Amino acid sequence: QLQLAESGGGLVQPGGSLRLSCTASAILDYYAIAWFRQAPGKEREWVSCIRGTDSRTYSSDSVQGRFAISINNAKNTVYLQMNSLKPEDTADYYCAAGPRYSCSSTPSGLGRFDYWGQGTQVTVSS
Repeated sequence: QLQLAESGGGLVQPGGSLRLSCTASAILDYYAIAWFRQAPGKEREWVSCIRGTDSRTYSSDSVQGRFAISINNAKNTVYLQMNSLKPEDTADYYCAAGPRYSCSSTPSGLGRFDYWGQGTQVTVSS
């Protein structure tokens, strides 16, 4: 069973940057890896997705141009580089894995993600 572990969260000031990592227990060539986030009292929100097979990326409108997802297949790790952070980016961030074509440019088009990490907390505050 695939296991995922997130790291890199923390406290950052508005306008700052953080890089989250999602390290898997197996190769990611045949998976799609997505980042989701959930703020207190809100529903879980899809953030970004990458296909392990060809590194094609997808991002939600709310983070487009500020966040970038990437993959290092040799390290079985997916990254989420977050720049120009805003207080509304405060949330628990989770990575998840699903079948290789599970990514989509819209939340409604996402496939099923069966494997989830424990999450890492990101707080954007002055």
